[in-house]
Amino acid sequence: MPNITLNGIQVEVPEGTTILNAAKQVGIEIPTYCYHPKLPIAGSCRMCLVEVEKAPKLMTACSTTVTEGMVVYTDNEKVRKAVTGVLEFLLVNHPVDCPICDQAGECGLQDYYMKYGLHKSRFALEDKVRKTKHQDIGGQIMLDSERCILCSRCVRFLNEVTKTGELEICQRGNHSEISIFPGRPLDNNYTGNLADICPVGALTSKDFRFKCRVWFLASTKSVCTGCANGCNIDAYYRAETMYRVKPRQNDAVNQTWMCDFGRLEYKKANEARLVEPTLRQGGSDRTPGWDAALADVAYKFQEAIENGGAESVAVIASPKSSNESLFLLRRLAAEVLRTSNLAFTPRVAGDGFADDFLIKADKNPNSRGAKLVGISDADFDALLQKIADKKIKALLLFGNVLGDLGDNEVATLLSAVPFVAVVGSNESALSRAAQAVLPSATVFERGGTFTSFAGRVQRFFAGIPLRGNARPEIEIVAGIANRLGAGWKDDDEAAVFSALAAVLPPFSGMTYETLGEQGQNVSEAGNA
Repeated sequence: MPNITLNGIQVEVPEGTTILNAAKQVGIEIPTYCYHPKLPIAGSCRMCLVEVEKAPKLMTACSTTVTEGMVVYTDNEKVRKAVTGVLEFLLVNHPVDCPICDQAGECGLQDYYMKYGLHKSRFALEDKVRKTKHQDIGGQIMLDSERCILCSRCVRFLNEVTKTGELEICQRGNHSEISIFPGRPLDNNYTGNLADICPVGALTSKDFRFKCRVWFLASTKSVCTGCANGCNIDAYYRAETMYRVKPRQNDAVNQTWMCDFGRLEYKKANEARLVEPTLRQGGSDRTPGWDAALADVAYKFQEAIENGGAESVAVIASPKSSNESLFLLRRLAAEVLRTSNLAFTPRVAGDGFADDFLIKADKNPNSRGAKLVGISDADFDALLQKIADKKIKALLLFGNVLGDLGDNEVATLLSAVPFVAVVGSNESALSRAAQAVLPSATVFERGGTFTSFAGRVQRFFAGIPLRGNARPEIEIVAGIANRLGAGWKDDDEAAVFSALAAVLPPFSGMTYETLGEQGQNVSEAGNA
């Protein structure tokens, strides 16, 4: 492996490493705009210029591979003067409209101006070249050509990742700009990534524009719930409100990308939320608080079992629940209710669209986890038939949908059950048909794990506060079980996961610590 010297620091790096990545290994920052770790190298912005001893001119760190004995300077006077000159060139025609730009606070141009520039422009405002502003170019993206520095990240993303090639650099000289072809807007399922990779405010998200300044937002690490792929995300929120999600790098799952469908899933945490435990009788609702609501649900199930036996009650799980919730739910059915009527289905309404990149046909984040904890999807239709035949007297439902059934079908089916309790986060046909509604926390309000379609177990972390009087699902399941005499401990998600890993071979040896932020694959036993 080559040994090089970076700003006086001896570094040994693998063969083929660029100066930029060698610098990262020792914590030396080199400014970049066009470089992106998952895109082909362009070397066009010239911000990463460094001095290499015995080289006749400054070199681009992103495209120069280290060699044995190389001596590199990234921050001497010669380099700073060159980088400052490049920055001034990039700003010649820039409108410098930071106060009204949505990228402010996370703009590379703004950051490096403060570090390397701090100069007054030698060009009067009226001499700047004017270009198209606020152009809807399709998908989730708005384009402001005046802010563009032609780094070409967006063009390379569309050419190399989606392979749809909707953007191109056109015109010449200082009139050059990126543009779609006439009458051909962005047409792929990954357009939101363009706003993520744009280092300035040229490409911004239609969904997030002007909603909140980024410095008011906090974030938490989470997992997308849009399908079974398990893309890693950062979820951004302020107080109780979710504002956006962005992909988080995990090379084993989603690299640094996510789809447009998953990017808007966060809205469910804000809209039509169930916030109070509610009991419904004789056409009127009352909100008695959690103790009374859980006691009432437990009593109804106990009464049904005493009158009709354990097979007169049933539980339908949700593949959107965490591994921890599903594990407790299986124990509730098997050990407390002692019923075999437990099932789930990965089916949802819609066309089940999938592609060969990130989007999976299964639109649930944890169908694989439900199967691994021992809940069958093969018995789902048979259980629905029992319900339709009025053999079920008390039903516990999880989630906001019932497979691929429409609202009218749900209402007709559930009218055959004397008592229905729903544990869900949002208003739905299920909550409207239930006699007991127990509001649960969304993925952004609680911790836990999902298992992706490929068998990767990944953690998500609590961020925003619980909405209203909602509770995590594991507390609701344990609350019902304990009122039926289970005597379970009041454990948190980590303790439940440890218990799960102790008895289920696919999760053997896993803990929250070993999962970390990138997850682990289930054992071979689970992959069978």
